[in-house]
Amino acid sequence: MIQLAKTLRVMVLGVAGSLALGAMPLYAGPDDGAITNIPFSFEGPFGTYDQQQLRRGFQVYREVCAACHGLQYVPLRSLSDPDGLGMNPDWVRAYAGQMFILDPHTGEERPRKETDAFPARNEAGMGPDLSLMAKSRAGFHGPYGLGLSQLVNGTGGPEYIYSLLTGYTGAETDTGGAYLYENRAIEGAGIAMPPPFYDGQIIYADGTPATPRQMSMDVAAFLMWTAEPKLVARKRWGVVAISLLCVLALLLYLMNRRLWAPYKPERL
Repeated sequence: MIQLAKTLRVMVLGVAGSLALGAMPLYAGPDDGAITNIPFSFEGPFGTYDQQQLRRGFQVYREVCAACHGLQYVPLRSLSDPDGLGMNPDWVRAYAGQMFILDPHTGEERPRKETDAFPARNEAGMGPDLSLMAKSRAGFHGPYGLGLSQLVNGTGGPEYIYSLLTGYTGAETDTGGAYLYENRAIEGAGIAMPPPFYDGQIIYADGTPATPRQMSMDVAAFLMWTAEPKLVARKRWGVVAISLLCVLALLLYLMNRRLWAPYKPERL
């Protein structure tokens, strides 16, 4: 009974600490500047992806970002995942067939299949691959690396991407033929990528106004999905596992009461 009380006390303190850290402003790493906190739908222990937002973000990537950035670790078949974009499998096959890949067996180019991954952009002057960007550039909520508040608020990687895409100040620096663009998300330094978005750059299929902030938010959510395509399923199974553990703990407590109660003296 005493051990059970200690366990419950530790759990309560952990939840309280997590909620307290969640109220703190988003922490930026030592190389990062101002990061805006965005309440994405997939954050929190019960959060799920907004399918329409993921589709809008995919459209932004396809029409704007794919010219310079690849997604070499994302299989095309994952676009039809019902916990993600939920695209029609026939559309995914047709979309994959529009891109080509060098077949290692024949040494010749062939149309991609849905089992292949998105193309990589390894040419000179291309930007970094975006497959794991939301994980590798995570700006944590609360003290860096503590991990408690992340259970509620997420890692902060999408917030970093959003803040980077919307953080241009308009100032430019000429570094001998190459320009660096001042960005509030990168403290004390510029970025070689010019502002990627402007009003009306694309036309969303669902009619949402394509403002730079909207496109930044949507593509940030999409890049979180590319880094964590099984996020929703993992949370679902986590809830099931915790529920089973709670039932098991209750059964063990009741069994302990039944077996040992006759041998323990009654407390006054």
